[in-house]
Amino acid sequence: MADDCLFCRIVRKEIPAKLVAEDEHSLAFRDINPQAPVHVLVIPKEHVPSLDQARDAALLGRLSLMAADIARKEGISGDGYRTVMNTNTAAGQTVFHVHLHLLGGRSMHWPPG
Repeated sequence: MADDCLFCRIVRKEIPAKLVAEDEHSLAFRDINPQAPVHVLVIPKEHVPSLDQARDAALLGRLSLMAADIARKEGISGDGYRTVMNTNTAAGQTVFHVHLHLLGGRSMHWPPG
C-alpha cells in the first residue's frame, strides 16, 4: 500500500467511507461525488496505480464480480448498470489507485464522455 494514496488510506480505515462491500481482496464504497443514484467505487486492497500497471487478471476479475454482486443487491441489475475504469489523466483518472466505478439507477447515454 502507498502511504499517501487516498484509497489505500480508506482500505486502512484512516479515512471514513460509506462501505458497501468488503472481502479479503477488495473494498467497495459510495462515491463522494455521485454521478448516478447508485455510484460505488470498487477497489483492490492492493495498491495498483492504474490499469496500465495491473498484472493480475484475478484481481481485475474480482472487482467486476464484486460490482455485479453490488448491482444485484442495490436493485439495479435488472434495468442495467455501467462499469467504468478510467485509466490515466486524459481519461479522467484522478486517484491513482485502480478502481472500477459502478453506476446505475438512471438511463446511461452513449458515448459517455
